[in-house]
Amino acid sequence: MNPTPPERPNQPNALAEIFLNDEGLRPIWSLILFLAIRALLRLILFPIALFLFPALPPANHLISARTEYIFESATLLSILAATWLMSKLESRPISAYGFNSHRILRNFLTGLTTGASLLSLLIFSLHRLHLLTFDARLLSGTRILHFALVWALGFLLVALAEESFLRAYLQFTLTRALIPIFHRLTPPRAQASAFWTSALLLSLTFGALHRNNPGESPIGLIAATLVALIFCLSLWRTGSLWWAIGFHTAWDWAQSFLYGVPDSGLLIQGHLFATHPSGRTILSGGLTGPEGSALIFPILLLACATVLLTSPPRRVSF
Repeated sequence: MNPTPPERPNQPNALAEIFLNDEGLRPIWSLILFLAIRALLRLILFPIALFLFPALPPANHLISARTEYIFESATLLSILAATWLMSKLESRPISAYGFNSHRILRNFLTGLTTGASLLSLLIFSLHRLHLLTFDARLLSGTRILHFALVWALGFLLVALAEESFLRAYLQFTLTRALIPIFHRLTPPRAQASAFWTSALLLSLTFGALHRNNPGESPIGLIAATLVALIFCLSLWRTGSLWWAIGFHTAWDWAQSFLYGVPDSGLLIQGHLFATHPSGRTILSGGLTGPEGSALIFPILLLACATVLLTSPPRRVSF
């Protein structure tokens, strides 16, 4: 009798190895698939949204609440749907991408309070230094409350969309992609190095996305990049996006509605005050608004300190 031949070990499939690893789909392909799904959903959702709710043409280049709601709702829905689909594909809870339930209200309210307070401090400083002039109050009576609530929801949508896109699935998955590289370079600090490299790349992307805003300036682009890094710091410290969502909402709302100043060069319909910058543009911010002023940098340092002082370390796990 011929002896039974020994079983051959399973030969790895070369094609499978390109796309898969021990955890499933390799992170680089996950990133590409996420971006493709999100782009496809945008192509589908935007025409539907505009058909159901036709956007009004901007009046005097001011953004209407209706336009903001249509654009941001469709954007947010495409991002959340793509994130949910990837979570199912990767067998992870969606909370892994920063949407966890740990201290949601505390983190959100802390971010909300910090954003409104620091923006108000910046506006007060500009006003006291005669770099910002309040010309008139444009709203009165119940219209103040109406537009305050309308724009609070509008900027919550903005914050949810922008944080969900650049600091949720993309931040998590890009970090996973870089961890093996940093395991070879700095093994004890591999996760931290991968996280902060991802944070820097995505924060630079966030800053670059503002470059086409009317009136945007180099200081404004730097400020947008730095505030994105602060949002990443809050994610690293809390394991959650909710501090960043709160800060982002309050910061944009206070600029655009409460004080009526440009937000990265953009103005809205239905703001409380009419204002104009005075003095040197590098200090006043000019057409960019307060984010284009050099005074933004000490304010961002205070924001960074606030994250460190109010957020006990609870790092994201990968």
